[in-house]
Amino acid sequence: MFSSRVASDLTPNRLSAALDRFRQAGIEFDDLTESNPTSAGLHYPARLLDALASPEALSYAPQPFGLPSARDAVVADFRRRGVAVPRDRVVLTASTSEAYSLLFKLLCDAGDDVLVPAPSYPLFDYLAALDSVRVRPYRLDHHGAWSIDIDGLKRATTDRTRAVIVVNPNNPTGSYLKRAELDALAGHCRAHGLALIGDEVFSEYVLDADLPRTCSVLAQREALTFGLGGLSKSLGLPQLKLGWMVVSGPDDLIKPALERLELICDTYLSVATPVQVGLPALLAAGASVRTQIRERVTRNYRALIAAAPRFPSVGVLQSEGGWYAVIQVPAMQTEESLVLQLLEQDRVLAHPGYFFDFPREAFLVVSLLPRPDVFDRATNRLLARVEAAE
Repeated sequence: MFSSRVASDLTPNRLSAALDRFRQAGIEFDDLTESNPTSAGLHYPARLLDALASPEALSYAPQPFGLPSARDAVVADFRRRGVAVPRDRVVLTASTSEAYSLLFKLLCDAGDDVLVPAPSYPLFDYLAALDSVRVRPYRLDHHGAWSIDIDGLKRATTDRTRAVIVVNPNNPTGSYLKRAELDALAGHCRAHGLALIGDEVFSEYVLDADLPRTCSVLAQREALTFGLGGLSKSLGLPQLKLGWMVVSGPDDLIKPALERLELICDTYLSVATPVQVGLPALLAAGASVRTQIRERVTRNYRALIAAAPRFPSVGVLQSEGGWYAVIQVPAMQTEESLVLQLLEQDRVLAHPGYFFDFPREAFLVVSLLPRPDVFDRATNRLLARVEAAE
């Protein structure tokens, strides 16, 4: 009686089952998968949420793309980053996840497909399935640094492909889109009538400022493009449920895209009024949280790079930005067995590489967000466990 858009087998895997046992028994462990900034020991300004209590929020005047004042705030925040966007091309959403759902509705019929990077965050599979859309992977290659396999992406394109998704910087590889890659993607999308969707929620968390990178997928105008962002990552406020997309590209494609998006957004009207009213103040007052996150992830990444040489069998792959680091380990056992050992024997939780669709064993993925004392203790236990098992 249930839809096939939701998987029928919901049996937890071995790692999930072990985590459930630990939590039910109250066993403490160091969490190197932490992705919730509100649990990472950051300092949030005491009156940060006062903006949500504005009397203006008591008046409900819904607009499909969001209140003009909130969209102006997004425009100003892009300007701070050196990107010029007009207000009439800004669309507010309840989250980046909702933005994907809106775009799948805009671009795809049931059974169409979108191209997604691999490795990357596994949420795409679930979001696409819920809109009866299929995902087809294209590879990121690693040869000292990550790059998009453009030829492979072209081969993955079918007559049912409707969009190419890029994550800039990628989660978890931390690789930014390079200008040559953006130009190649935009040209391919334009030639095949595809949209380019750029997930740029981690874009401001630069770990290596000396490396070349694009500031945004919006830097080109050749393909119909949607740049995604939101408060969850940019200000460490996932609980406020506000995201945005900016539409860019050729004028002959932007206008019909916005007309159709307006109808979709008007059907849902999902973004709450208080967070829209408060957005200008939130973006101003919350900048200190973004600074703390940037300092935290940079500090932890450098600490990991400094610690790794003491463990010759381990390699830390170069990361350019974002909240995660990838650790290459000897393929002496499966990633699942290794992360179970780390949890059960060392009280450390890390992601196995297969969770992010790495093409082969053996990789671990760790968050750079935990408090420094937790991060140092946990990563040293992790590195020691891997070295001992080699």
